[in-house]
Amino acid sequence: MDERTPDADASGSAGAIDPETRVEIMAERLKERIYATITMVAVLVGLALGGHAGPAGAALSVAGTAVGLWLATLVADAQSASAVHGRRHSRFAVLRSLYVSSPLLLSAVSPLLLIGVSGLGLVKLNTALWTATGLNVLSLFLWGFVSGRRMGDRLVTALVAGLSDTAIGAVVVAVKVLAGH
Repeated sequence: MDERTPDADASGSAGAIDPETRVEIMAERLKERIYATITMVAVLVGLALGGHAGPAGAALSVAGTAVGLWLATLVADAQSASAVHGRRHSRFAVLRSLYVSSPLLLSAVSPLLLIGVSGLGLVKLNTALWTATGLNVLSLFLWGFVSGRRMGDRLVTALVAGLSDTAIGAVVVAVKVLAGH
């Protein structure tokens, strides 16, 4: 993260961000990315099992989910800050909220690309949806693995963290499959 990250120092003016705040923002962004990825896995499996949507409908569902999550997060962040602090967000707090929540939108990128490939007739939609699901579950492993490496220098720690995140994604897939979506 660079010095242009939207935030304010203690005086409320834009400026350099202290290392602790920088780490906090990075952690918040990662949390949002993992949350959005798990949600997107559920949407993709539902679409794949439903079999009723075409590429346009699937793209609308994926984009609508990502944008809906993003907007809900922004609204909840603003409302909770107002309720706790008794005032509206400053300009810098709004920019920080936009920055932190942007990974929610990124969760739709690879599924939309694969759905687009399907729309071009290069692969079947179901194949695109299951591929996107697999990529999202793989990304959960990678986020967990990288996080595990940062928690310690032991490879075992990283593998356990990665497999834990993967298990969450796999459980979401299993529940959707067993429930018939």
